Amino acid sequence: MLKKILPIMAAAATLMIGSGVSAETRVTYKSAKSTSSYYQMAVQISEAMKAGTKGGIIVTVEESQGSVQNVKEAAKRKGNYVFTTPPVLIKLAQAGKKMFKPLDAYKNIRGLFVIPSLTMQYVVSEKSGIKTFADLDGKTFIIGKGSFGAKEAAKNFKTFGLEGKVKLAKVELNAAVPALKNGKVDGFATAGSYPAPNVIEAAAGSKVRLLSMTEEQVKQTKRTRIVIPAGTYPGVDSDVVTTSLPVAAYTTTAMDAETAYKLTRTYWEQKAAMGKTNPWWNGVSAVLLSTMGGKLHPGALRYYNEAGIKIADHLKP
Repeated sequence: MLKKILPIMAAAATLMIGSGVSAETRVTYKSAKSTSSYYQMAVQISEAMKAGTKGGIIVTVEESQGSVQNVKEAAKRKGNYVFTTPPVLIKLAQAGKKMFKPLDAYKNIRGLFVIPSLTMQYVVSEKSGIKTFADLDGKTFIIGKGSFGAKEAAKNFKTFGLEGKVKLAKVELNAAVPALKNGKVDGFATAGSYPAPNVIEAAAGSKVRLLSMTEEQVKQTKRTRIVIPAGTYPGVDSDVVTTSLPVAAYTTTAMDAETAYKLTRTYWEQKAAMGKTNPWWNGVSAVLLSTMGGKLHPGALRYYNEAGIKIADHLKP
């Protein structure tokens, strides 16, 4: 009898081990510096994937030094590699321009979904009397240095005819909130997903405004128009029109269609739950898919077709 039972037990054990291996898919998610909000988002996506697939997809988050590194690694990474980057870098990589050498491997990059955009936010104290960008003439402002937000703010000031007219304080952005509250500066510019922690801090206990761009100013920036809804920050009771740099999650053709489909479906299914604890997810919608560069992964496209989401022709494989 024992001789008959042992082979059956061995076969059952083999089946259990095999099904356990096949049931779990491991994904590497290359994000940003561990101190950034985008790294926090990556961790939230990792948790959402585990919850939404009941452990079927396990996402390991990797720190990165930036989007350019993420894209360059896509040319040599194998398997289930997911990374985040502004779509403009995908276009540059696939065209072999600027910081990217022409590589056929870049043509294997495929899109999955969009995440919160880098949104420009211009914060001023109410007592400064600043209501429009023109009012910044002669005022003291902090933009920091080296970051996307600093470069974008400087570029926009020039575009709006304010170059040399705004007094740029030579201090880091992390000193902006106390400097604003102490009256040492009139405002600061920051780029990130909204609601941004430093803007929330600035609005806590003091009255601030967010400068809103005119439609003409938005066009002049040549960036994507975005609206920060009224009530996003304490005391800011009207919509704020500003600009953003879209950011998206990509993979490569090394990922199979089923995994890409499950990742994309689970992300959108879990987004509302993520937004309840982290409001920056509430600013993401399928409308932003049109900003993506390159082509969608066939697995991701399958989900969008099933969900009835219209996809721009330039994204279709």
